[in-house]
Amino acid sequence: MTADQTALKRAAAVAAVTAEVRDGMRLGLGTGTTAFYVLEELARRIREEGLRLRGVPTSLETERLARERGIPLIEPGEPLDVAIDGADEIGPRRALTKGGGGAMTREKCVALSARRFVVVADHSKLVRRLSWPVPLEVLPFAQALVLRTLPHRFPGAQPTLRLRDGVPFITDNGNHIVDLTFPGERPHPTNLAHALKQITGVVEHGLFIDMRPIVYIAGPNGVRVIG
Repeated sequence: MTADQTALKRAAAVAAVTAEVRDGMRLGLGTGTTAFYVLEELARRIREEGLRLRGVPTSLETERLARERGIPLIEPGEPLDVAIDGADEIGPRRALTKGGGGAMTREKCVALSARRFVVVADHSKLVRRLSWPVPLEVLPFAQALVLRTLPHRFPGAQPTLRLRDGVPFITDNGNHIVDLTFPGERPHPTNLAHALKQITGVVEHGLFIDMRPIVYIAGPNGVRVIG
């Protein structure tokens, strides 16, 4: 990540926290490089302004970072006021691909628990159409079945088991990740999201469709809001 990208991610995070977070809120705390700067700004406001808030982390890593910064945490339960997270890519109608860090299942649960879903990103994440590999969280027991099923359900698609240091990547839920690539024609995001949910053994996928988040995009000319 370049210094410029770091500055843009921080700018988007600060703008979103400034505009969206109020005293006493229950927040969803996202995972990833941009969401990290959200945690940094929340911690600063807690220290310097006495901001009172409670957060639900979307990953064990976010939980660790929040605790280190003195951000109070709560268990998932009651509806959240705002969830703030990043995205791997942002397409038309604010459809998202998430899951580069493997946390998309908890991220989606938290986003759907919030009255307002906010995404922070730098301008490089805006795309004309979603094209990233789609991450799928898969039960280890069903991994072979899913890997066989996907090419039959989507001819030409290429499923790949995500590895880390030569062994399967393990999510915070104890599952594996399969990244699904479409070298050729790709189904419409809504149709693809629906079809993936029907595959036995797939716990969740990284397409965030029809959730219409409020998006804070940082670019060379400042931060703009979409939505």
